[in-house]
Amino acid sequence: MPIIVNIDIMLAKRKMSAGDLAQRVGITPANLSVLKNDKARAVRFSTLEALCKALDCQPGDLLEYREE
Repeated sequence: MPIIVNIDIMLAKRKMSAGDLAQRVGITPANLSVLKNDKARAVRFSTLEALCKALDCQPGDLLEYREE
């Protein structure tokens, strides 16, 4: 899939654990794992907003487009 999710990169930059992020965003660790591992087929804007708020970043910091 040409959309890459860079949550791991932002977690490392913010020195935050995935469990802590899931708790701050209000999603299960399993759902966060689906996002992190590029298995998600869709992301709600409310979830994207919560991720950006928790990680203090912009949507473009989390999502990247790469041609296949």
